[in-house]
Parts: sequence; C-alpha cells; structure tokens
Amino acid sequence: MTTFTTRPELTGTHGMVASTHWLASQAGMSVLERGGNAFDAAVAAGLVLQVVEPEMNGPGGDLPVVGWDAAAGEPFVVCGQGVAPAAATSAAVRDLGVEVVPGTGLLPAVVPGAFGGWMLLLQRYGTMRPRDVMSYAIEYAGGGFPLGASAARVIGESAAWFRTHWPTSAALWLRGAAGAAPGAGDRFVNAELAATYERIVAEAEAGSGDRDEQIERARRAYYEGFVAEALTAFAATEVMDESGAAHRGLLTAGDLAAWRATVEDPVAYDYHGHTVLKAGPWSQGPVFLQQLALLDAAGLGSAEPDGADFVHLVVESAKLAFADREAFYGDPAFAEVPLAALLAPSYAQERARLVDAAAADTGPLRPGRPAGREPRLPRPPSAVAQPLGSGSGEPTWAGTHGDTCHLDVADRWGNVVSCTPSGGWLQSSPAVPGLGFGLGTRGQMFWLEDGLPNSLAPGKRPRTTLTPSLVLRPDGSRLAFGTPGGDQQDQWSLLFLLRLVHHGHGLQQAIDAPAWHTTHFTSSFYPRGSEPGALYIEGRVGERVLQGLRARGHRVTVEDDWSLGRVSAAGHEPGGFLRAAANPRGMQGYAVGR
Repeated sequence: MTTFTTRPELTGTHGMVASTHWLASQAGMSVLERGGNAFDAAVAAGLVLQVVEPEMNGPGGDLPVVGWDAAAGEPFVVCGQGVAPAAATSAAVRDLGVEVVPGTGLLPAVVPGAFGGWMLLLQRYGTMRPRDVMSYAIEYAGGGFPLGASAARVIGESAAWFRTHWPTSAALWLRGAAGAAPGAGDRFVNAELAATYERIVAEAEAGSGDRDEQIERARRAYYEGFVAEALTAFAATEVMDESGAAHRGLLTAGDLAAWRATVEDPVAYDYHGHTVLKAGPWSQGPVFLQQLALLDAAGLGSAEPDGADFVHLVVESAKLAFADREAFYGDPAFAEVPLAALLAPSYAQERARLVDAAAADTGPLRPGRPAGREPRLPRPPSAVAQPLGSGSGEPTWAGTHGDTCHLDVADRWGNVVSCTPSGGWLQSSPAVPGLGFGLGTRGQMFWLEDGLPNSLAPGKRPRTTLTPSLVLRPDGSRLAFGTPGGDQQDQWSLLFLLRLVHHGHGLQQAIDAPAWHTTHFTSSFYPRGSEPGALYIEGRVGERVLQGLRARGHRVTVEDDWSLGRVSAAGHEPGGFLRAAANPRGMQGYAVGR
C-alpha cells in the first residue's frame, strides 16, 4: 500500500531549500547552484521573503536561526531579536495610560534585528558578499513579483485604516488616487525597498573589497547610517494604534547603533536518541523541549497515531509546558530562568502526573515549581476581546491577521540551517517614508507589570514566539524544520517531530498529517487573550477522534482539513543524500533541490 502525500519528498545530493514561498526557495537554490553554502542561501532566501511575504515579515522585523556548522562540527544559534529602547521602562509606558503594550503603531517598536541577524549569519558562516545575496530581493522589489493571496487580503483589510490613519502606508501599498488595494496575482513593485537595499549594497562596496568589511559596512548603513536616521526620525512622530490612541515611538539612533546580533549556544534535549536543539528562553523554544519531556514521562509512544488518546496527551502536555513558559521564560540576561530544572526528568515526571487521561484541563494555568521556585503569572488585562482562532499566528488588530515565514536549507557540505524571520508586518506599523518598510511591534510581548521574567526593561529582548528547530537523529542525519504560527509554532512543529520519531513517517508524510493546537494559555500578542480548554483541529482526523476529544471535555473547534501549520524541513543524511519537504497549506510553501 502506497503512502499518500500531497507532494513528493525531494531527494538529491547538491542542495535543498524549503520555505514558505516558492520565490524565496528558488533564490536560495540559485545561490547553492552558484557555489554558495547553506548559510549564503538562507540569507538570500530570507531577504526575498521580506519582499514577497510582507504581511508575514519585513526588514524592520526579527530573526532567530538555529544551524549546524559542518566545518566546526557543532550547532549554533544566531539571535537577531532586537531589544527594547533605552527609554522603554514599564513606568514610562504606563504613564501614557497604557495597560497592555499595543500591537500596532510605533510605541511597541524594538530595535529591528532581522537585517543584523542576516548579516551576522553571512559574515560568520557564509562565503558570499552583500551584493551576491541581496540582488534577488532587489530584483523582486524593483522589478515586481506576483502578490500572494494572503498579502492581498491583508492589504485589502487594512486599506481603510491606511487611508485614514497611516498615509505613508497608503502611498506604499495602495494604488492610484483612490487608494485601491491590489489583488492577488497582481504584479507588485516596492521601488522604495529596492532603492534602500541597492543603497546599502553601494555603501558596502564603497571601500575595501574585503568581504568582512563589506558586510560590516552594510550593517552600519542600516544601524548607524541612512536607514537608522529615517527609522528614528519617523519613530518620533505620533501615530494612531488600534487602541485609538496616538503615540510616539521610543526608539532612538543610539538604540540602533548600540545593538548587535549575537551567536549563542542552543538549548538541547535528548528525546529517544534524537538531540533536539532550540534557541534559549528569550524565545519560546524550550517549551518544545518541555513538551517532549512531558510526553516521554506520560508514555506517548504507546498511543495510537492521531487517535484521541494521542491528541489528548499532546494537548494536555502543551497546556502544562506553556503555563511554565508564562511563569518562567524571559531574556536570561535579565531574568533567572530555571532552565535545567524545567527540563529535568524528575520535574517532567512530577508534572506528567497532572495529566488526566480521561478529562481535559479547562481551568486556570498550572505552572510548576521547578527546583522549588514559586511561579508567578502575569495579571490578566482588564479588558480582552480577541478571537484567537485558527491558523493565523500573529494578530495585529481585530479582523486583520498576519503570520510569519520559515525557511530551511541543507547543502552538499553537510551544513543545515533553520530560520524563522518575522515581524515588521506591513499591517502592524506605518511605512517609513523612503524606505519601503515599517518598524516592528515585537514590544507588544512585554508585560508592563514589574517583576516578571518578561517585564519590559531597557535593553531587554522580548520573549518571542519565533522558534526554528534542528534535530540530530540517531542515524547521524541532521534535520532543520519549523513553521510560522505565533504561539502555535511549537505545537505544529512538535507534531512533525513526533511523527518522525514514533510513527516512522517521512518528511512530507509528517507535514501532510492532520494538525491541531490549543489556545488554552495566554496569547503572546495584544491584547493577550486566552481560551481555556480550546482545541482547534483539522476535521480529517475523523469523527471518532473528534467524539473522543469532546467526551474528555475539550472545547473542540473543527477547522478546514488543510488549514493549520506551514511546516517545512530540509536535512542531510549520512549516505550523502539531502532531503526536503514543504507544506501544501497556504499554497505558497515550496521545496526545491537537486
């Protein structure tokens, strides 16, 4: 009996690129064909994603990377998550009459980290120069690309807001004197962004031909030069956000000049011989590892694949792990995160005993006491009205949702890299005149209540939901994978890994299998709502499974059969083969390779 998959799993020996947009995947593959390595290809593909998926990410956004450096034989994390401005204190923001940091406008802007992250990845691990990797984004921005259905939808939903409140965005994203929204499939040109990137390349090349110096000049053009000047001048203006208030941003030229992307060690966890590598607790990455520890303690391996018992155990473990995320995760440079205790087998055993095999948890969050630490949860906002819903991961304002991008690359030398760029969405902050993009709004993830691991503080990273993954498998293979989806990222990508480990699925088969997630815990996005006991699940799991979940008390919402998650994956096998697969959901994800 043959196994159904929507697409073939790609196999080759030269290189593989899988991403959430076919043009980005092809740009990365072109770099590999020209002799670049996986890291060069990732930078080129990532910069193209900023152009062709502007509702999912932008040059003012953020970037985490998890990679395997074959030459050194070791993994690494690149943190391209910018920090809060020096003027951003909880007291200063509360004095503006704000209880929850808004999700749109200028006030929630942190230092844009994506460009610095891409340049550090290129400088430390790549082989090419800025023009080599930036030319693809410049070509698509200046020459045009077919606007995706998601981008067209978001622009259309935002058009009235742009025309009324954000004229710079109306000028960039709408057409003609009437300000008409472009349609799906229309050729869209972002000449301002093309000019911005072309000027960065020109400044990079205005001096020594040394590759490292060119990359450094490109970085300075953004963080200390003309880009920083435009960003910070615009941040000083007043802009309306979705709360109905007009606020200035707090970001200054000094904030941008002082910031650098960093290289860090990943957090690792061994699951049935698979070493899973994630970014630290400034991301939500360790919650993936906590779920694995809980599922191991709860005996998931004996559950029927995609049966009601399997779904129930996965969902209930997620509720416990994400409760710990809310109580303990934050930038470890500012907060003491008990990570070793959270991942200890004894702690997982203790927590797993809270999972009731016969009943869903529909009550308040239940964080644990790792190493005796008392948990402290944020006080819920006084007014929350947010439909959390299905597959959109990163809400901006009611009715207008964005998401995130993802890409994975593997090359013939054994390098593997997973990247989840996001933020700087076209609908979350007005376009900066002359640049072709807006600032990010990642500051909405901070709490204004003092004393929490994720409380707002100057120079601090917000605890982001962005969470690429890398796994070292028992056979020696290395696999990069991940998905867009905000708080759902470490739920949807977890299902992918569980199917590889426990069910023997191939990459495409694991991606294509039915998906689900819970919104039981507090959203990371404005206005920080939650839906206790909620379970969103693709209906193709079957009526028997749905009935079994309802009988356990889950508040089930049945979603379209192909609607949840956009996982992609690419990896390297011991025999020399490379493999890749991408998600059919959303219509834009694609894997290429040879």
